[in-house]
Amino acid sequence: MKVLIINGSPRENGNTALALKEMAEVFAAQGVEAEIITVGNKAIRGCVACGGCKKKGQCVFDDAVNEVAPKFEAADGIVVASPVYYAGANATLMAFLQRLFYSTPFDKTMKVGASVCIARRGGCSATYDEMNKFFGISGMPIAASQYWNSVHGGAPGEAAQDAEGLQTLRALARNMTFLMKSIALGKAAYGLPEKEARAWTNFIR
Repeated sequence: MKVLIINGSPRENGNTALALKEMAEVFAAQGVEAEIITVGNKAIRGCVACGGCKKKGQCVFDDAVNEVAPKFEAADGIVVASPVYYAGANATLMAFLQRLFYSTPFDKTMKVGASVCIARRGGCSATYDEMNKFFGISGMPIAASQYWNSVHGGAPGEAAQDAEGLQTLRALARNMTFLMKSIALGKAAYGLPEKEARAWTNFIR
């Protein structure tokens, strides 16, 4: 099993990285291969709605999005983590996710998704909801834990003091592993859910 972990913080060794390492250790103990990729410190522009990805099969801007796309396709699950800025996710991470999910043509059905938020104090719930939207529209089950997936810490390394937050992430990694393995067994026995031809409606008409 493979999990792709996306660190949306511009600080490669900050509190977000500290929290994600807690999950990576659990994945390793459960026999899951986890790769952490930091994108929050990269120059990633937003989508310009050009539609070029529909022709090329990848984004027209050849940056970290296209580099990560094959890793996402090969993964059984993805963890997306962000520091909280104004009760929302890092803008660089959001640009990355919007282009990654929109430009990749492969079926994401039943890949498992999980969101993780790191904040000094507030805004975690709104950020958590914001990132989960990518999974909900893609047919991806969302892994849950014993609490919303948030860790608190402001100064570098301070997240290590949030015992409950780190425990929440360990539980998340174990639950995510169970869900991925269960889905793999289900796919082997029953295949993926049947899909209907997509119905598109326009609220203007």
